[in-house]
Amino acid sequence: MRFRPLIVCSIVLALSSVSLPAFADDPVATPTPAPSQGKLEEGLALDGDTTRAIVELTDAAQHEPVAGAAAAQSVDVLLQPQSQPFMVVEGTAEELARLAEDPRVTSIHRDRTYAPAEVGSNITQIGADKAHEKNFTGAGQNVVVLDTGIDRDHPYFAGRLAGEACFSAVESGVESLCPNGQPQQTGEGAADATTAKCLSGGVNLCEHGTHVAGIAAGGGGVAPGAGIIAIQVFSRVNDEDICMGESSCLLAFESSLRLAMDYVATLTQPVAAVNLSLGGALSETDCDATEEGAVFKPKIDALLAKGIATVVAAGNEFFEGASYPACVSSAVAVGANDGADAIADFSNRGSLVDFFAPGVDISSSVPDNQMAVHSGTSMATPHVAGALALMKAASPQTPMADLINTLKTTGRPYQYEANGTQVTTPRLDVGAALAGTGTQPPITQAPTTGPTADPEPDPTDGSGPTPEPDPDDQNPAPAPTSSVTPVPLPTVTVTVTVTPTPAPSAAAVCTRGTSGARMTAAKWAVEIHRSSGTIPDSTLNCYLKLIGKASKVFPELTKASSLGKAYRVLKGTKTTRDKLDGALLTAWLNWAHGTNGTTVLTAAEKVRLSGSASKAALKKATRNVLRSL
Repeated sequence: MRFRPLIVCSIVLALSSVSLPAFADDPVATPTPAPSQGKLEEGLALDGDTTRAIVELTDAAQHEPVAGAAAAQSVDVLLQPQSQPFMVVEGTAEELARLAEDPRVTSIHRDRTYAPAEVGSNITQIGADKAHEKNFTGAGQNVVVLDTGIDRDHPYFAGRLAGEACFSAVESGVESLCPNGQPQQTGEGAADATTAKCLSGGVNLCEHGTHVAGIAAGGGGVAPGAGIIAIQVFSRVNDEDICMGESSCLLAFESSLRLAMDYVATLTQPVAAVNLSLGGALSETDCDATEEGAVFKPKIDALLAKGIATVVAAGNEFFEGASYPACVSSAVAVGANDGADAIADFSNRGSLVDFFAPGVDISSSVPDNQMAVHSGTSMATPHVAGALALMKAASPQTPMADLINTLKTTGRPYQYEANGTQVTTPRLDVGAALAGTGTQPPITQAPTTGPTADPEPDPTDGSGPTPEPDPDDQNPAPAPTSSVTPVPLPTVTVTVTVTPTPAPSAAAVCTRGTSGARMTAAKWAVEIHRSSGTIPDSTLNCYLKLIGKASKVFPELTKASSLGKAYRVLKGTKTTRDKLDGALLTAWLNWAHGTNGTTVLTAAEKVRLSGSASKAALKKATRNVLRSL
């Protein structure tokens, strides 16, 4: 079983000359391309394992005949949404290739997976307190939260849970988080985030959704009068290779997201926004024309036509672009700022980002009637979703596109450089938007170099702490400072009746490094070998996590999700493919450490994923990657 967390973008990579090692003449078979190959995603089940895949059909009426044909070829049919022109199956490369020969099948690709965007006064900074004083609370509107479910009886929600549903993929090693144990469930209790399947080693893996919902529409949130429709879209994965060394983690499959978004389109309640605090691979430009973008854009557009905005986390990689599906042009992509009106050091940024909103040290609800402090674009996103609920409740007949534009034109402009050009992105100010305030003075962002401390993974990304973290690497990076002092805002106190517990300190967000120093495979092997290098294991594990998100090869084919396995890939020299894997991992580690550019890597990975690549093609791809080091 393999998972690929989306499609990686292309960036320019500078080339420099280096000496190259000799290659052994190992035999590599050159298979003859099958007629169905054009329908299959590159590298699908390339290593002979079975893969969970989405089979796109010519139309929804073809379910039964295609399912019958699949069963006859020993392909397991996992999901058949009868109203949708796709099904989900599991099979080997050969089985899927035979299925692709069916003229009723238009294409077959992996059922891609998406991880929760990592997970702190924010209400006064965006002027929501002023909106509340004027009785703008979002009453009469709803915010849909596609996430990890919700603590249904948390006092922060005060009976305002307006609906629940669950779409949670199931297969070997992957468990449904729907309380009924099935791939989908609707109605009361369907999005419960306190079930046994959400627990692992005393940790609630489903905490994320409750925190996000609380920011958008909790008792002390942006829209405290709005309803919340909670939809669980994640599945529990019990695989250490996929979960970066953890026994269990949560991932949202593309098929689950597609079904959930279609379900939202059928709702009769007034909905202002859908919140997606999740994401996958990175894109420097809008991704509408990519295979993955083409899946989500029609659904985002269909919701927008119904007056519903799709608000998506831009990502936490300190990248000048956005992650999927925030990179879709009609999505509302949200980056994070801190309390000093500076872009958060971990936040993605650039022309693809529509808004910045508070995302550093945000206090909100978590399961078991508790409160916690988290940081990330996950936390920034529901600020915008909640703001749109306030806007739509105040003017329900105004088209959503106009409400979004009003928020943009009245926001506090952040001016900064990204991708070599000057960019202006508004910081959310819903109080100004509702008051009809004109253009605000801009804040010029000081040049940033990313986090000054070694990044650490967020503990909510797995079932426990990162294995053997460096004890000296526990201090979060200091918040960056803005070059313009922000206008002081009044303080507001919001009282919520909850079980009193001390809020834990916010966790640092896993993000790329800033060194920019390229290292060879041998040097990275020294760093990754336990206790022999200078980079903390927690940072290296963060780098492997980011690589797994950006690359189609790691850990897709190599399972290089742990330091030990990554070390073996770096030292592998037996075959031409081993050498290419080692070169690719070296280059990706350099990227994670702070060097820019992935064009050469993307081209080399295409060769690596091709089942028909010759030995000469593999050697050439390796040389190209090594020259870039």
